[in-house]
Amino acid sequence: MKRDLLFSKPFMNAAGSLGFAPDSRAGISLDSFGAFVTNPISLRPRLSTAQPAVIEYPGGFLLHTGLPNPGIHSALKKYSSKWTRSRLPVIVHLMADRPEETQRMVRMIESQENVMAVELGFAPLLADDIILVTLEMCLGELPLIFSLPMEQVLSLGPRLVQEGAQAISIASPRGSHVTGQKSVISGRMYGPSLFPQTLNIVESAARLGLPIIGGGGVWSKENADAMLSVGALAVQVDAALWNPAFSMV
Repeated sequence: MKRDLLFSKPFMNAAGSLGFAPDSRAGISLDSFGAFVTNPISLRPRLSTAQPAVIEYPGGFLLHTGLPNPGIHSALKKYSSKWTRSRLPVIVHLMADRPEETQRMVRMIESQENVMAVELGFAPLLADDIILVTLEMCLGELPLIFSLPMEQVLSLGPRLVQEGAQAISIASPRGSHVTGQKSVISGRMYGPSLFPQTLNIVESAARLGLPIIGGGGVWSKENADAMLSVGALAVQVDAALWNPAFSMV
């Protein structure tokens, strides 16, 4: 029987911001959150990129990491008991580039206690058809959240929800920047400069009746509240969590 996607509180961290399981030693209060989202997990282990980078620019920064993770088998061995003991329900974020592999991972997650949903993230520019096949193959007991690039939220989101996805979230946009050595680095973008664009997407998605989880550029509780006010189902917070001055209270 498929479970519903219900949040006791409408805030959560975004994938990639707080690790693979809640950790009180991180010094970040999760009291205002209704769920914990894991870092992205792939079928096989991934190493960090050879040259990780954080490049600041006006209004934000670009992060290049390679999305390192231990792979699904090791992640379950290391973190599943922590998910079970967590006072917050867990949303496991899976890297969903190949439908068959993603289906295997989702089936492994379905038996885990205290996991409320699976969030699927995709490689840049992945074809709509592959994402739709992934949905068809992964439908099951757990609610599926599709983390889409901004360009696909409004074009593909409605069909995904029509065919069984329970929510759409907004993936961190990608960009490129030049380092001090004049080399071009590509990565995910964060920061308050993104907020006007993501708020517009959330408002447009809500008008279409999409169950949309807002995110991207949320730098204050006021930003999060604005997304809720225009119709977001919930809001994900990313890099702002690393700022000691940030508070959702």
